[in-house]
Amino acid sequence: MPSIDLTGKAAVVTGSGRGLGLAYAHALAAHGASVVVNDVDEAVAEAAVKSITEAGGTAVAEVVPVGTSEAAERLVNRAVEEFGRLDVLVTNAGILRDKVLWKMTDDDFDAVITTHLKGTFTCARAAAVRMREQGEGGTLILVGSPAGQRGNFGQTNYAAAKAGIAAMARTWSMELGRARITVNAIVPVAATAMTETIPAFAPYVEAMRNGEPLPDLLRKGEGFGTPEDCAALVPFLASEAARGITGQAIGIGGDKVALWAHPQEIRAAYADGGWTPETLAAAFPASVGAELQTVGIPAPKLPEA
Repeated sequence: MPSIDLTGKAAVVTGSGRGLGLAYAHALAAHGASVVVNDVDEAVAEAAVKSITEAGGTAVAEVVPVGTSEAAERLVNRAVEEFGRLDVLVTNAGILRDKVLWKMTDDDFDAVITTHLKGTFTCARAAAVRMREQGEGGTLILVGSPAGQRGNFGQTNYAAAKAGIAAMARTWSMELGRARITVNAIVPVAATAMTETIPAFAPYVEAMRNGEPLPDLLRKGEGFGTPEDCAALVPFLASEAARGITGQAIGIGGDKVALWAHPQEIRAAYADGGWTPETLAAAFPASVGAELQTVGIPAPKLPEA
């Protein structure tokens, strides 16, 4: 197997004070990268840095909420000031403001879009500028979600942002290809503060915290595990072993890794001279609409308690 060695590379991981982001930062540092840890809470960020350095890695903290161009520049500049370069960006920072459509406020929508979607854009832009100046390629890893791939009840803002992130990964992979900068979206599924609120998962997450392993029906059947399970994908995508992988949406969780398909046409029908509402009504059910697509993240297939 190829050796994944990131020695000499510098990375920024947004939202990496805890949870999945912290697992990504630890995984990068464990494979030799120097890491800028980012969080909005100084104590959390410093604790994350301490945990990485105590494990033998190299890390510094930059405390700033992502979303603005100024925040993005601070993160990139911190990497350059501390480590002399920037090779890897992981856009993990995010918040939730879950409400159904008719109860979601402008502030609920804007806050999530600013952190997830605009934060990904501003940080990726700043990183791309620096990586192109260096002229040695680089890696952008954009964190998506199953909600962005399939939608999720009560998550208009979050699902829209995550769908946009997957679209940006595809677009930027084309725009940055000549500069040898790879861009991929990852779609992690893990036991986090958000997923542990799902009733079907809750007892298993509690058992895991008490030292019991997650069963195969979760780790394999649902692709559900720990943040550390998801983190393996990040140093791989940042390595030379993944130089040929770009523009993809890759899911990971538990014992499972999977490639998500890009949206594509699956059925078509034709009418000479074009369609009218009446001809659509007559033809649609037996042609294009014969097998309509499902929406939402499938419910876990777990035994009843």
